[in-house]
Amino acid sequence: MKKTLFALSIFLVSSLHAAPSMEYYKLIVYHFSSNEQEKKLDNFIANQFIPALHLKGFKQVGVFKPIANDTANDKQIVLLINGANLNRLIEPIQWNIKEGTAFNEPLYKRYEQILLRAFKDMPLMKIPTDASKKVERIYELRNYESPTEEKYLNKVHMFNEGGEIKLFNELQFNAVFYADVLFGSTMPNLMYMTSFDNIDSRNEHWKAFGASKTWKELVAMPFYQNNMSALYSQLMRSTPYSDY
Repeated sequence: MKKTLFALSIFLVSSLHAAPSMEYYKLIVYHFSSNEQEKKLDNFIANQFIPALHLKGFKQVGVFKPIANDTANDKQIVLLINGANLNRLIEPIQWNIKEGTAFNEPLYKRYEQILLRAFKDMPLMKIPTDASKKVERIYELRNYESPTEEKYLNKVHMFNEGGEIKLFNELQFNAVFYADVLFGSTMPNLMYMTSFDNIDSRNEHWKAFGASKTWKELVAMPFYQNNMSALYSQLMRSTPYSDY
């Protein structure tokens, strides 16, 4: 009996410290239009929001700005938060936004939240660890929409069972995550993020992907036809205060 209880206690302790088997992700997208709002958002996210997330146990928070912000009317800041506990991920975080007296505009025009669940063939996020490349590193966030749920599941199958994730790995796309969108504004859709040392590396990788015999055979399969209705790609760089 004692041996059984001892074995059970070891199992429970090990389970508490075991790596999660699958993660959820939350994307928060702040929309703004002016340099004044950007400065205000940078200060808020760096000095209030990220510290609050760290205190709640979210140790690796990604914060990105699209390269297109320079010329866009609708500018964005994108936060990426990951966690195995869905309840903790969707809990609201309480803070008091400290308004600076020099600012006359609202903090942002609006924000949106997108909740995602990792694909089974990449259940955990893989964060780039080479800090020396952070300044030049490019992140690409891609959004694939489908016309129906059936076609959407077919596209997800193409990534997992079809081998699209495997091909990305073979070509060293350095994926951060692949995920189903559980709640968002453009469903049914999936999203994924890849990373590259610089913009030239990004372009070279996609050129190799398009020329791949494996991809040409995969995309030509009758089973996977017409499973997408729209594709959106966003190139981004980390902010100085991002954790990666």
